[in-house]
Amino acid sequence: MRSRLDFTRLRALLAKEWLQIIRDPSSIALAFVIPIIMLLLFGYGISLDPKKLPVAFVMDKPDPTASTLLARFRHSEYFGMVPTTSWGEAEQMLLDRQVDAVIRLQSDFTRRLRTGGQAPVQLVVNGVDSNRALQILGYVTMTWNRWLVEFSETLPGAENLARVGLVDLKQRIWFNEAIRSENFLVPGLMAIIMTLIGTLLTAMVMAREWERGTMEALLVTPVRRLEIVLGKLIPYFLLGMGGLVLCIVMAVFLFNVPFRGSLSLLLLLGGVFMIGTLGLGLFISSTAKNQFVAGQIALLAAFLPSFFLSGFIFELTSTPIFIQVLSFVVPAKYFVNIVQTLFLAGDVASVLLPNLAGMVVLALVFMTLAFRKTRKSLE
Repeated sequence: MRSRLDFTRLRALLAKEWLQIIRDPSSIALAFVIPIIMLLLFGYGISLDPKKLPVAFVMDKPDPTASTLLARFRHSEYFGMVPTTSWGEAEQMLLDRQVDAVIRLQSDFTRRLRTGGQAPVQLVVNGVDSNRALQILGYVTMTWNRWLVEFSETLPGAENLARVGLVDLKQRIWFNEAIRSENFLVPGLMAIIMTLIGTLLTAMVMAREWERGTMEALLVTPVRRLEIVLGKLIPYFLLGMGGLVLCIVMAVFLFNVPFRGSLSLLLLLGGVFMIGTLGLGLFISSTAKNQFVAGQIALLAAFLPSFFLSGFIFELTSTPIFIQVLSFVVPAKYFVNIVQTLFLAGDVASVLLPNLAGMVVLALVFMTLAFRKTRKSLE
């Protein structure tokens, strides 16, 4: 009985595939150049922490106390204060989209603050973009609270500020103490990049064989389906893992994202994820048999769902139930949670194990589909 897996034939297939990779550097560029470009674009070009937001500041009656609050906003990195002379001018600037918000201190601001009443601070925000409006509201509230704490002991009538409800808060933020959006975006982006790389790397290989007419020559050889699949899988698995290592190095040393987990565990789980995405690419390639069509299907079936349904940008718990259920068949959903946990929190088994189980199931499904679709026949 002949062995089902002949390592001599497998070694020959691997050598053939490596020669094709070396002679066609597009695969190497896809594995190493695309991660660099995407990390640089997303890491530096996209931020969930907007700075220098255009805000107009109006004081009905200027006084030293209100001026100290204005100085606090002016020196904050989150606000770009726009000078105004009246409420009417500030309102018109808001309507013209020259500013995103207007902060107004009414004429009795200082008197009511000193007497222990509620100081009248009016905040008007352009709510077209609800996320931006909530961010402005949070920034203004944070700046106001810090100003109260800093000046409560120096302002006249400070003994009455306790009646305003001033509380000395000691905040502690877990896992992302600096509140940098890069610490959240870059690890999640790694999962998106690896999905794109893994799927596109193998989405082209089988289709390329059919287009060039070399698949027919391969079918008449004694090689088996398993050997064909492994011969296509192993070289691109190594390329994909090289891309993952490059992403980790850039995240830690270029974007200064803290890494608190185990590097070996990240590589192990990344390998499981890579097998699943490579299997999906092989299935697409074997089905399409055309490089252009395979590439388009890979973008639609892998990249777009992983971008929108993985929790990378949008919180899935706030989406409809149908979308949440659909996200369970997206491999990037599990790897995003794994990478963000390993980078920011560490080796948290209660998070890693369920996501690992999901990746294993999807990897088995995609590899089974790829194997069944790979046939030694022209029909």
